[in-house]
Amino acid sequence: MTKEHANWSPYDNNGGTCVAIAGADYCVIAADTRMSTGYSILTRDYSKICKLADKSFMASSGFQADVKALQKVLSSRHLIYQHQHNKQMSCPAMAQLLSNTLYYKRFFPYYAFNVLGGLDSEGKGCVFTYDAVGSYERVGYSAQGSGATLITPFLDNQLKSPSPLLLPAKDAVTPLSEAEAVDLVKTCFSSATERDIYTGDSVEIIILNANGVRRESEQLRKD
Repeated sequence: MTKEHANWSPYDNNGGTCVAIAGADYCVIAADTRMSTGYSILTRDYSKICKLADKSFMASSGFQADVKALQKVLSSRHLIYQHQHNKQMSCPAMAQLLSNTLYYKRFFPYYAFNVLGGLDSEGKGCVFTYDAVGSYERVGYSAQGSGATLITPFLDNQLKSPSPLLLPAKDAVTPLSEAEAVDLVKTCFSSATERDIYTGDSVEIIILNANGVRRESEQLRKD
């Protein structure tokens, strides 16, 4: 393992922040559009969100060359699945595929920190959060990347996700309406931009619901 991969940090190699929130009948996935390294901004208009299937989107921060390689592998395996089964993968199935793909490369892992969001077979929002080597969990919300340490405590305070130890188990969905979730995401990024130099310029927001996919964007600080 190289020195770069031995010292894992989401703050290096292009940076960026990703957030996803699952609701009762929607999912919101968002990421900023700044790509930077060190104190240099490489581009201010780079999308960190990838469509894997009609109801599955992945947002990734980290080293973007590894992210592109990961997206290419997932895309090819999804294409094989479609030819074999004559249908697209569900979001939970895509979540398992992503976990397997990351775990397969655990000894020389992709330098990518991912959050997968979409709708499950029942139409409920689902969010899956990952570490670098494929361990994952279905949650109501997640943040990854350089701004995650700033955003996650705020989301915890606002959404109060139920503990997975509760019996009987509760659905991992947030109580917000779709509009409230979108506003919360915009607030998160506006706040993180003030404190994290790797997050900024604008935020790209994908909203999935029964009616399809909608895209929004919001300008952030550019300094």
